Parts: sequence; structure tokens; C-alpha cells
Amino acid sequence: MARATETENDLSPRDLAARAAWLSFVGGLTQDQIAGELGISRQRVQRLVARAASEGLIRVRIDHPIANCLELERRLKARFGLASAWVSPDAGKGSDPLGGLAAFAAPVIERIFLGERIRTIAVGTGRTLRMVVEHMQSIDGSHHKLVSLIGNVAPDGSASFYEVIMRLAEKTAAPHYQMSIPVVARSPEELELFRSLPHVRATRALATAADLAIVGIGQMGPDAPLLVDGFITPAEQAELAAAGAVGEMLGNIFDRDGVYLDHPINSRIVGVRVPTKGMSVLCIAGGATKLPPLRAALTGKLLSGLITDETTARALLSP
Repeated sequence: MARATETENDLSPRDLAARAAWLSFVGGLTQDQIAGELGISRQRVQRLVARAASEGLIRVRIDHPIANCLELERRLKARFGLASAWVSPDAGKGSDPLGGLAAFAAPVIERIFLGERIRTIAVGTGRTLRMVVEHMQSIDGSHHKLVSLIGNVAPDGSASFYEVIMRLAEKTAAPHYQMSIPVVARSPEELELFRSLPHVRATRALATAADLAIVGIGQMGPDAPLLVDGFITPAEQAELAAAGAVGEMLGNIFDRDGVYLDHPINSRIVGVRVPTKGMSVLCIAGGATKLPPLRAALTGKLLSGLITDETTARALLSP
């Protein structure tokens, strides 16, 4: 007989999906047992568990290292002089590579915040970092400081959709310092004005002195995040491509050798360019579109750590 303490009417559909997934993956109950526990049909249990998976309520973590990935990590560190490297196993054909990478990177970032040594950790923005934070568990990293490396205002005055620091602060309970300014100033005069503001000066100073920067990386083709999100125009993207632009970090654009371009757009970025003296830079990125900027950033020694996927790691190591 089905239990009557909690029925489908007592829970929202999403809550019920989470409960069914918990009973299945943590409790180890069969679908028939879950049906009896929740007072619903076996078919309903199947649909709820499938929903939990599709909405990201189920997060699988495997603690056992995979030998091939460990070897790729060793080779990445040796080839590019990295202090650290992590390589996520490929999730198979047809899977979302970013989803797998984000789920893999999340516990790595959690361990950084669980470290006892007090650190100032600076963060960028972007789709990849945002997804990584969404996969993180809530932990106590309140002994650290979080600071933005880049502005959070889009050209139209709206808040940046892919800002990370607020979500990361919620997950870690770390005090955080936002850079509440546009990503790119429209003129040298506007840049000087933004950087003269007391809260911007303080945040940039804290970010510049950070122990660690956690960043993503952007490509500079027609699908460049800077272009798609409206920070540069198509004409500017074409001009930058002609000047040899291959990638960008925090809006700062570099060439195939990992050298930042001497270009007016770079001179109007309000945030902080990395690396700064004494700062480690950990980049989380993967996928075919990220290969050119990653290869360039690694060549130019802009990174000291990398979290990527197996396919991207092999491509970076190929001749």
C-alpha cells in the first residue's frame, strides 16, 4: 500500500522529481519501491527521474582518476610549463562537452575554496564559468575574498547575463567585491572617469593583488563572445581579425603568440588584465572553438593552470 505521508499533491513537480531522484540514486530504491514510497505509479517515477536528469538535478561525481586523463595532464604541464592541469573524461558522442567539463571542474574549484590558507580569488565572467558555478555544491569558503576582474555592465546599460561573482559568493559564503562598471569604456576620457571612482580603484587594486584568477577564454571569430554579447561591433571584430586577434581573456585581446594587441579596444578595457605579478591564472575551457585561443594563451604563458576536456587536451598536444 502506498504511503500517505507525502503524496504528489504535497510536492511541486520539481520537488517530486528531486525526491524520486534522491531515492533512486542515493537511497538505492527500485522504481517499484519509490512508487510505493511516494504514492505514485511506476511510470510516473520513470518520468520524474528522467526530468531530474534533464533539469540538472542529478549530479554524478567520480572520484577515481582515469589513467589516460592523468597522462594528458602530465603532458600538458610538461609541454606548456603549467603548474596544474586537470582533464575531464570525454562523455561520449552526442553529449554536451561543456556540461561534462563544468561538472568535472566544479569539485576542483570547491577544493580551492575549502583550502585553509586565506586567499584573494579573482574571477572573470562567461558561459563556462557560470555553468561551473551552477554545478558547485554550497561550501564554507568564508575565510577567502572574492573579487571581480572585469566590469558587469553591458553596452546597453543592462547587467551582464554571464556574471559569475554573485553566484560564486552564494555557493561559498565568501565576501565579494564587484566591479560595477561597464566592461569597455567608450573613450579614453570615460575610461579615466571610471577608474577614478573610489570603489573602482579599490576593487581593481584588490583584483590586481589577488593570489589566483579563475577565468574563461573567448575566441575572436564571427562567434566571438565579445561580438555576440554586443561589446564590439562587426566592423571592430573584422578590424581585430585583420590585426591578428585570436582570443581574449576578460575582454583583453591577444594574437596567436599570446601577446596582447596594441589596439584602442584593449586600451579601453576598464578591468584588470591578467596575469599580474605573483598571480596564478587558472583557465577553464574546452571545445573546438576554444582551441586557437587556448593554444595562443598557453604559448604566451598567460596561464599557469588549465581545466579542459580530453578531446581538447589531445588537440592541444598534437603537433
